[in-house]
Amino acid sequence: MRALLAALLLSLSLPAVADTVAIRAGAVVDPSRGTVARDQVILVKDGLVAAIGADIVVPADARIVDLSHEWVLPGLMDAHTHLTLTEVTGDAPFESFYIKESTTYRGLRGLHNAQALLDAGFTVVRDIGNSADYAMQDVRRGIERGWFPGPTIIDAGKIIAPFGGQSHGMPPEQGRFWKYEYLDADGVAEIQKAVRSNIYYGAGVTKLVLDNGPYHYSLEELRAAVEESHRAGVPVSVHVYGGDAADTAIEAGVDSIEHGFFLTDVQLRRMHDKGIALVSTDFPRALLDVIGTSGGIFPEPEVLAPKIIDRLVRAHRIGVRLVFGTDIVMERAGSTRADLMFDYLAVWREAGITPMETLRAMTIDAAQLLRIDKARGRLAPGFAADLLAVPGDPLADIEVLRRVDFVMKDGRIIRQGPRAAAAR
Repeated sequence: MRALLAALLLSLSLPAVADTVAIRAGAVVDPSRGTVARDQVILVKDGLVAAIGADIVVPADARIVDLSHEWVLPGLMDAHTHLTLTEVTGDAPFESFYIKESTTYRGLRGLHNAQALLDAGFTVVRDIGNSADYAMQDVRRGIERGWFPGPTIIDAGKIIAPFGGQSHGMPPEQGRFWKYEYLDADGVAEIQKAVRSNIYYGAGVTKLVLDNGPYHYSLEELRAAVEESHRAGVPVSVHVYGGDAADTAIEAGVDSIEHGFFLTDVQLRRMHDKGIALVSTDFPRALLDVIGTSGGIFPEPEVLAPKIIDRLVRAHRIGVRLVFGTDIVMERAGSTRADLMFDYLAVWREAGITPMETLRAMTIDAAQLLRIDKARGRLAPGFAADLLAVPGDPLADIEVLRRVDFVMKDGRIIRQGPRAAAAR
């Protein structure tokens, strides 16, 4: 796959980064502080924010971008993506999506989706597994080497799970075909080896599946995963809905719980006290009706939809750190994955979460979970120049995020609509 991607992508070139760019912003939203500053100048140099303020002296040779009628905010983040995966919707077997697709094909899909997300203002994504034989590692490396534009990608490699991955009841003669997507790991030694294998291949997060069957990891096993990952500076994410498995994950000190649809108030309070983030993947009801049970992984939509809202309301009330993540694994005619991701904003509104809090979950809180908050997630001197501009106030109507006029990634202009004029 590496050779094919190189052959396809080396011919692509990125636009040059100007020495200095001066952005005249009508308003700058800072979710990390909960503030809005009017009539700001953002000075960008060498891919970083060099200065920001109302009285910045603009160098004579700077390229000026006029966003004086725009609202500017840090680049968005989605902490739960599966960019190489397109699931067969409804109640088809979960394995249907990958048994007929090669790693190379999956990598190309991941590249396509990653670029669509960047164009929509998502400058960082965490890809949480299900990428065949490490396809997202190659997509990430290609982006990092400058072969093509794309967001910052933090990927999990293969998902670690007890025997069987997320498959159920397959006949023995079929073999362990799920190993295309998963690492079987049972017992402390196997878990340590699985964590090390993923990190060896470049994983920036360890992802484990807990309550996907009648058995789940013990506290000893989960602690081994946490200790092994944290020694390497890698956070731990777990797929878990609730119950005893969630208790074990919280006690083990994982960094984030993904989904957590059936978490109790007691569990949410323990998460708050231990600083464990909830990446809540709050599926809109219309999307759940299309996905169905995902081959038995999810409860029925009529059961799951109200649970999602209720859990989000309670988590917000208790003060659990919420991180925006979508878990989009499907296509919709005429829409990009970013379009589908923005559909989740309606769920957060219904749960009573303010636009500023939602933006925080999509920027600095996500950056903290991803361990990149010293470099990304804010518009401040020394931080990466990852930003977007929209034509209206996102604090009055967060749906304006669908109307991105301008995107910059690491100081490079990715998208510039007619409203985002370049003065010179």
